[in-house]
Amino acid sequence: PQVCWLTPEQTAGKQKPYMYTQGQAVLNRSFFPCFDTPSVKFTYSATVQVPEGFTAVMSATSCEKQKDNTFVFKMSQPIPSYLIALAVGDIVSADVGPRSRVWAEPCLIEAAKKEYDGVIEEFLAVGEKLFGPYVWGRYDILFMPPSFPFGGMENPCLTFVTPCLLAGDRSLADVIIHEISHSWFGNLVTNATWGEFWLNEGFTMYAQRRISTEVYGLAYTCLEAATGRALLRQHMDNTGEDHPLNKLRVVIEQGFSFFLGVNPDDTYNETPYEKGYCFVSYLAHLVGDQSKFDTFLQAYVNRFKFQSITADDTLGFFLEYFPELKEKGVDSIPGFEFDRWLNTPGWPPYLPDLSPGEQLMKPADELAELWAADSLNMEAIEAVDITAWRTYQLVYFLDQVLQKSPLPEGNVERLSKMYPKISKAQNAELRLRWCQIILKNNLEAEYSKVKDFLHSQGKQKYTLPLYRAMWGGSESARALAMETFSATAPQLHVNVQNYVKKILGLEVVE
Repeated sequence: PQVCWLTPEQTAGKQKPYMYTQGQAVLNRSFFPCFDTPSVKFTYSATVQVPEGFTAVMSATSCEKQKDNTFVFKMSQPIPSYLIALAVGDIVSADVGPRSRVWAEPCLIEAAKKEYDGVIEEFLAVGEKLFGPYVWGRYDILFMPPSFPFGGMENPCLTFVTPCLLAGDRSLADVIIHEISHSWFGNLVTNATWGEFWLNEGFTMYAQRRISTEVYGLAYTCLEAATGRALLRQHMDNTGEDHPLNKLRVVIEQGFSFFLGVNPDDTYNETPYEKGYCFVSYLAHLVGDQSKFDTFLQAYVNRFKFQSITADDTLGFFLEYFPELKEKGVDSIPGFEFDRWLNTPGWPPYLPDLSPGEQLMKPADELAELWAADSLNMEAIEAVDITAWRTYQLVYFLDQVLQKSPLPEGNVERLSKMYPKISKAQNAELRLRWCQIILKNNLEAEYSKVKDFLHSQGKQKYTLPLYRAMWGGSESARALAMETFSATAPQLHVNVQNYVKKILGLEVVE
């Protein structure tokens, strides 16, 4: 299950096959013999021979090409098994910074270079200023074939990402900040068990938003965090707040056989990311001074680098670093006990203040209200200039329009004409939401946009919500779902194929 073999039609170039591995959480055991647990870290070397006309790349600190198309890789820093990754295909590279290059199929390399030239170094430099040295040498990005089901995988030295990030206008370039932040939180300081995945993701979300604040300002970061909070709300409403997976410390291993427990992949959801982010924000709030908390994060990374740790290690170090807080007993403030954060399911007891984002949310809220009215006030609508809005402000606006949908007759058509920046966008986050609006309003004239988007990529986060929306819609929407799936199934990852089959009530072949 770890090794994904792609046919030519599952690639962007459609000429040659492709192979990649995806180890997180516990799949690398099917690729090579290992202690497949994040609690064990090791260095590795690998010798990979591939056919002529193919290139191999790995998450390694060095690579040497030898005769017979053989590549020798070495990872000189200890890493957990899930971070070992290999890709083989028709892959070329281009430099985009002093320690960064982009890798992609030849047909994508120009777009990748244009999108990321000079961008990565800026993010890395801010990360180093905040969290300490970047220890991995290089930070390269591999743009995967369109069938890659994930947004990104933070394999050290070589992050694997979806080609959906190539929006053509750098409007999704900042998505890479999350993967860069894993260089310190996750890859360098790692959760010792998958039951405490929030140590990887909660700290990474916090680090991502610290870098984003330095680069783009607080208002924009708060708006992005509000989008994350809305996803957490949606997730908890779907599962029920008291679902055991809505704890930060999840029980996975029951007994000493892995097979008696839960597959860590089945526990994957918004909670470790967004509730984890709230907990780290709460720790910062207890400190009360951003620069002091930044200094603590540097000390934390330095203390535990190349180690795998538990939440008890993290929180113990926090109280040791701030003895005055330990003396005050901040770990047992009623309602905010550290134990409650870790072991009680449900909504976070503390939410960071996102009000600086209001200055960007308010105009988006007001504009959505105008578009939802029975008779459109075009004068008021035309007075709002959205040309300078960045991605998350547009995403927030579309989320509000979606919530108010279906809109009165004719409004969506007019909105589509008025904002080609949205209705003709190449940005995947905007395309997803525009497709959802088309389906919620049953706008058959624009169905081709839904079809085109599903033909262009196979990312799980975009594909499944659209199939759910089609299947929950009109007869013609259901027909669109069946027609699109039968045309695109061969280019989808097998897991995504199975999830879509479940939505459409088709038989899943195990």
